[in-house]
Amino acid sequence: MRNFLKFGTITAAALTAAGMASAATLEDVRAAGELACGVSEGVPGFSNPNSDGDWVGLDADICRAVAAAVLGDANAVRFVPLASKQKVLAVSSGQVDLTSRTTTWTMKRDSAEGVDFTAVVYYDGQGFMVSSEAGIKSAKEMDGATVCVTTGTTTELNLADFGRANGLSLEPVVFEGKREAVDAYASGRCDALTTDLSQLAAFRSSFADPSAHKILPEVISKEPLAPLVAHGDNQWKDIVTWVIYGLISAEELGVTQANVAEMAASSQDPNIQRMVGASGDTGGFIGLESSWMADAITAVGNYGEIYERNLTATLGLERGLNELWTKGGILYAMPIR
Repeated sequence: MRNFLKFGTITAAALTAAGMASAATLEDVRAAGELACGVSEGVPGFSNPNSDGDWVGLDADICRAVAAAVLGDANAVRFVPLASKQKVLAVSSGQVDLTSRTTTWTMKRDSAEGVDFTAVVYYDGQGFMVSSEAGIKSAKEMDGATVCVTTGTTTELNLADFGRANGLSLEPVVFEGKREAVDAYASGRCDALTTDLSQLAAFRSSFADPSAHKILPEVISKEPLAPLVAHGDNQWKDIVTWVIYGLISAEELGVTQANVAEMAASSQDPNIQRMVGASGDTGGFIGLESSWMADAITAVGNYGEIYERNLTATLGLERGLNELWTKGGILYAMPIR
């Protein structure tokens, strides 16, 4: 599974073989003593190195939660920064065990590129950012505009579709990396920048004067962001999927980083007991210890705590669609039982 091939030398045969992963990722991760987790090259709020060089953000915390559940150590993660065009290939080729990197779950990726998606961690949509001085109020006013966009993403296709659907002539200015596209927009090379709305907010927050940039109201696509694993290893897919569901369920049930030990010792709620390993053997279903979910929650908190720490406190992003289904959102975890 850990086939560290260079991207430039990967052959079609290697990709085909990698796409048919053996059910050995869990054993490989345990043998290595670390989780190789693909992240972005730097998106504030999702995966970004802080001033100490530590990776922080929602996606980075998903990596830590999986490491805690599998290895009992949230710090046993080797973060691998990936450009947009690498994020799927890195998983299918075995360079990483998991990609947790603002990646949209699409039919093509899920069925034809040697990977499986796990569970949605953020419901997003694509939008546009322009200079406030431009006086543009709607993306439909951008006829003739140049638009900075990253190659190897669904963003390019969505931009072209939006232009055709609305009779707009939009000129894409394509870049290999997201940071290159952002820097080009910031320097005035493009009239607009397009990517997921959460990323637009993240990048705007990093500008010297965020108020000089405006995110337009149109949401032109559905972008369900989910971690992905290599196709063919059902056990590993189950592990990552159920760790994510566990983080969401913990928020639903009021289990937090601060009270998880107390809940494990004293809660009489059968749902909580099963989740934290006080009864039953949910960990055994997926080859993990009974404390798998308690370890993950202890390491990073529940989904709501992760969101608050990384997206609300840092970027001011409201929950919106990413609120629990019981509170008006669409975030819904499968039952752990």
